[in-house]
Amino acid sequence: MSDPQVITFRPSADQYAWTFGGAAPVARVRTPAVLEVFTEDCFAGRVRSETDLVSEVCEFPYLNPQTGPFWIEGAEPGDTLAVHFISIEPARDWGASTTVPLFGALSATHATALLHDPLPELVWLWQFDTAKGLCRFTARRGDFTTDLPIEPMHGTVGVAPANLEVRSALVPDAFGGNMDTPEMRAGVTCYLGVNVEGALFSLGDGHARQGEGETCGVAVECAMNTVLAVDLIKGSPCAWPRLESDTHLMSAGSARPLEDAFRIAALDLVQWLAADYGLDQLDAYQLATQAIEAPLANVCDPNYTSVVKMPKQYLPAADPMRGAHARLRELARAYRGG
Repeated sequence: MSDPQVITFRPSADQYAWTFGGAAPVARVRTPAVLEVFTEDCFAGRVRSETDLVSEVCEFPYLNPQTGPFWIEGAEPGDTLAVHFISIEPARDWGASTTVPLFGALSATHATALLHDPLPELVWLWQFDTAKGLCRFTARRGDFTTDLPIEPMHGTVGVAPANLEVRSALVPDAFGGNMDTPEMRAGVTCYLGVNVEGALFSLGDGHARQGEGETCGVAVECAMNTVLAVDLIKGSPCAWPRLESDTHLMSAGSARPLEDAFRIAALDLVQWLAADYGLDQLDAYQLATQAIEAPLANVCDPNYTSVVKMPKQYLPAADPMRGAHARLRELARAYRGG
């Protein structure tokens, strides 16, 4: 692999994108490349204390600011963009979470109309001990505290949608977007099908940690300093977002109801096993039935997201997605100086 282009980009306040599609690119990227980027938190940095209520300091729909989009040179519909997360590190020593009226899995929403008052807005500030890799929960209505591991991830990763669509950065779908899966962490490669010329790749919505399902709809939200390697897989389409780690293959499906999100993810994984591992589709279906894990990503966004995971240890030898994960792992090692 030739020496990669290295692009460092920290957006100014007026350079963030709030949608996937419909935004002008902030830089052109010649793959393979390394991007060193800053991403703001989902509140655009405006929730900084327990008195900063989202309804007062944020302006809907200007949530989930995206760093990008990046124009990927040579990217065309029918290609796949491979994005490998080299590192994801909190840019501040604190993160914020909150309840939002009429939002979250255990609340009435615009789509689940119930005859009760909205939940109150409360803000929790989580303090980080980065040396120990911990973030501290402090109860708002009591004196309980506990420390949880910092497990940085990106909730929002995607490309421009197909068919001239422009989608809110709050929405997950086939283009990626606000999937909110804790699997989107350092060491993982995300595959996104290219829908428009240049792909128009963006990311944001850093989480210091998040439980599966993101139950209240808000993780431990924080700004991130992120390094990622990107490459292009020409002539190889990818209908739904896929992820690959050293140990697992993963597919992500987003839809409502939740069972349809699971079906999308499971079907994509079965088709992936058939295409890249030479398995008959029904054999792949049977193997997946007995071997997959199915962590929830989110059950609170406009679409729900389900992930299915297949351990590689049960699969025959192969180079899935044309060996992009292994290739980008090598690029990451070279970037770090071996």
